[in-house]
Amino acid sequence: MMLNVFRVNLRNFIKMSSIERIKQNADLAKQTIQELKNELNFLNNEYNNILARELREENARLLAAVEEAKAHLVKLEVKNGIPQIPVPNQTSRPITTSVESQPPKEESQPTQKPQKEAKPKKEKKPKEAPPAELPVDIGRLDLRIAKVEDVQRHPDADSLYVLKINCGEDKPRTVCSGLVKHVPIEELRNRVVMLLCNLKPVKMRGITSEAMVMCASSEQGVEVLIPPPGCSPGEPVHCEGYTRQPDPVMNPKKKIFETVAPDLHTDASLRACYKGVPLTVPEKGAIVAKSLANVPVK
Repeated sequence: MMLNVFRVNLRNFIKMSSIERIKQNADLAKQTIQELKNELNFLNNEYNNILARELREENARLLAAVEEAKAHLVKLEVKNGIPQIPVPNQTSRPITTSVESQPPKEESQPTQKPQKEAKPKKEKKPKEAPPAELPVDIGRLDLRIAKVEDVQRHPDADSLYVLKINCGEDKPRTVCSGLVKHVPIEELRNRVVMLLCNLKPVKMRGITSEAMVMCASSEQGVEVLIPPPGCSPGEPVHCEGYTRQPDPVMNPKKKIFETVAPDLHTDASLRACYKGVPLTVPEKGAIVAKSLANVPVK
């Protein structure tokens, strides 16, 4: 019985000793961690102090270099006759030609760069007003008398002719025209026509068309307009009451032709008109259709 009691007491003693050792080890580890933290903080502070000292020294060196460069610049300016103007409320002495021989002071207040004499401002020229926009009317269209010198079928479009037309320029213009179903090819060869010459060139099935043959057009048919006898290629077409001042090339975005076209038509006398006023070649006569009266011209 006594032996059992002794054994139990011994086991309890051993357990308590183990717990005490664990506690002691934990306290020792805690103390060690705290000491390491203190050592790390000390090293951080030392590093920061060293870095701050190095930065201050580098800053002082840079300031000295700046002062030396400024002094050299001032000497060159004085040598070239540039006056030195002292800056108001500045405690430093005015800089003279002997500044270069003076050693720069650390942490000294930087000398402000001398101000140069202000140059008189140039007077701005008033902007020219943009040119007034011309009225959108028949005068903006470059309508001329022209002569068809050659006609061929378009190789890639059954409804198109390819014409070579003399409109009074160095060489004929190429014109693609959808007249195949309306005018026999024989009637177009060597024919005198009215040509619209300032449309923007456009490709039609691979061939660039540079103008448009003007026609009377309706559901009954299409007729190429007929200039008066005795006209020559290049003669301008006029409309009384409207100043002829055509654009070199009409801007498609401004839709000039689209605006003018609804007012182009033939009258009861077969004359091609703009707002009821006939289109004419001065001293030679009016542009007419063969038989289509009161129909659009396009």
